[in-house]
Amino acid sequence: MASFTGSSLISPAHLSRQSLASTRISGLNMVSFSNSGTTLPVRRLQISCAAKPETIDKVCCIVREQLAVKAETPVTGESKFAELGADSLDTVEIVMGLEEEFGITVEEESAQSIATVQDAADLIEKLIEKKCDE
Repeated sequence: MASFTGSSLISPAHLSRQSLASTRISGLNMVSFSNSGTTLPVRRLQISCAAKPETIDKVCCIVREQLAVKAETPVTGESKFAELGADSLDTVEIVMGLEEEFGITVEEESAQSIATVQDAADLIEKLIEKKCDE
């Protein structure tokens, strides 16, 4: 599912319900966006692919298991490992669990950039896609 990141929002009247469900808009530089002949000012758009819900769910399960998170504590895509009690060793163990579960190899540089469940899921999707392209 593609998402847009940027800081200006486009009026919902100009977007379909489907595109609103999967669109996040933010950015830095001003450009214009044209929709049905109407030009709207928005900031530079950056397109990124968000992980599939099932990938996020698997990552949540692995994180919950590795950190022994209590059942009543929510673990979502926005959950930060540090807020769930993870230290650097826990994060390494989470990454190892993800590598095993998804059959991927996460480079150390990439592993250091993972702070949330969503970060991990997005990286997994990227690595799986790269692996399939080879």
